[in-house]
Amino acid sequence: MTSPQLLDARTADTSPGSPATGRAARRKQHAGMARKRSLAARYLGYVGYFVGAGLISGAVVHYPLDPDRYTRIAGYGAFVFLAATVLNEFVLTRERPGLPRMLLAIGASLLLSFGIGMLSGGLQHFDDFPARGAVLVPAGLVVSFVAYVIKDADTPTRRIFSLVGLAVLVTATLAFLGLREVAAPMESTPGGGHSHGTAEEPAADDHAPATGPASPAAPTDGASPTARPTASATAHNDGHTH
Repeated sequence: MTSPQLLDARTADTSPGSPATGRAARRKQHAGMARKRSLAARYLGYVGYFVGAGLISGAVVHYPLDPDRYTRIAGYGAFVFLAATVLNEFVLTRERPGLPRMLLAIGASLLLSFGIGMLSGGLQHFDDFPARGAVLVPAGLVVSFVAYVIKDADTPTRRIFSLVGLAVLVTATLAFLGLREVAAPMESTPGGGHSHGTAEEPAADDHAPATGPASPAAPTDGASPTARPTASATAHNDGHTH
């Protein structure tokens, strides 16, 4: 085969690949333009993660103070976190997973939001609620790790029981034992705790004497200087004249 024939053969072999390369480049260009246009959506998605976790962290710590109120706040936080998950994981992504994987990711994201909320809330308010924080911090560590492994599509679920999972479990156990020891003297210290609202003032003693001992009555109308009010007069000294 001559040189011109070889050149023609190479041109014929490479020409079918050109349209494919062009389509791939156009798809990449369109994807880049779409990501630029979705800046506001991506911003809202990441803000939603932190706002949702923040609402949940405050709710799980302050729940005993007002259960109805903080249950609603936790629900709002979970809704915001899930909305951010749907936006980031399914709307803005290039490859949308199937329905089973989508439902699993949503459930894991809900669990992850509460795990992060327990961990961050327990750390932030440990001085205010020592005993509660000693439980929330290690529990949040374990829950958030398990939820993250389930949520991450690139990580097999069996990795929960890997060396990393064992390290998380040991860390959570040591954190619980240590924080419980720290929380014990803090709980017994008077004046501790987290207060929302006005402290109740001690009631005044209605039976306490308002003044010191009564001084002798001044003599009037020629009464003897040594005269003292009788017991009955003292008992009926309520503003009425007898």
